[in-house]
Amino acid sequence: MRRHLPARANLPPSASLTSEARAVTYSGVVPEVPLDFPRAWVEFPDPADDELAFRCDLTWLTSSWTCIFGNGCQGIYADQPPGVGCCTLGAHFSDKDDEKRVKKFVKQLTPETWQHYDPKNWTEKDDEGARKTRVVDGACIFANRPGFAGGEGCALHGLALRTDRHFLETKPDVCWQLPIRRTYDRVKRADGTELLVTVIAEYDRRGWGEGGHDLDWYCSGNTEAHVGTEPVYVSMRAELVELMGQKGYDELTRLCEEHLAYRRRFALHPADPKARKTP
Repeated sequence: MRRHLPARANLPPSASLTSEARAVTYSGVVPEVPLDFPRAWVEFPDPADDELAFRCDLTWLTSSWTCIFGNGCQGIYADQPPGVGCCTLGAHFSDKDDEKRVKKFVKQLTPETWQHYDPKNWTEKDDEGARKTRVVDGACIFANRPGFAGGEGCALHGLALRTDRHFLETKPDVCWQLPIRRTYDRVKRADGTELLVTVIAEYDRRGWGEGGHDLDWYCSGNTEAHVGTEPVYVSMRAELVELMGQKGYDELTRLCEEHLAYRRRFALHPADPKARKTP
């Protein structure tokens, strides 16, 4: 039975890979790598606030992952409508401000740019009462299907492209953040002081909660999506600046560049092409 997938769930275990698939060594070319493998992490003070810190997954942020929507993305379920990627379940809003911001851009959509045009009925509640975008015919109401004259893909993403905006302005938070995952740890040190640590990491299958087990395909650990020409910390610069602030991102960039310069194949993401080459 397919489990419900909350948009911002906390972690349980692994994916829909068989135990045999998980046992494949990283040197072999496999569609999706296991969830657990050596990673390089860095923790540093927030340059903008000395009471905060960042803990960042350098293995993920220096990987060659890129979104392949419309270019090989198989979607998260085998039986979902074609061409909707990970937009099957609708997007949960992070808070009221998130929904309010998206609403402003929904008003700018038209029947010509939004296949399932319905500006008065585009939200719903899930089984637990959390607000989200409505699902229509097996996918998010904003997911324009292949062949639609106004353009395939997210109507809100298309709006951003037409108005020279970044899509992080027009789309729900969870949509523009994926597959980066921001969480928070409250750390109590030996001297009794406390520190709030912002964790920036890969939004792997476990980020979806228990429903992550049931995804038929998922991109962050899939070799087919690790084909980017830039590392994640460069290709997702705008998203990371929004999540960390400019000063935090600048320090992250410096540390990522050092990691790339000196790691010598240490803790590479196993889905990356360089990690799959036999030494």
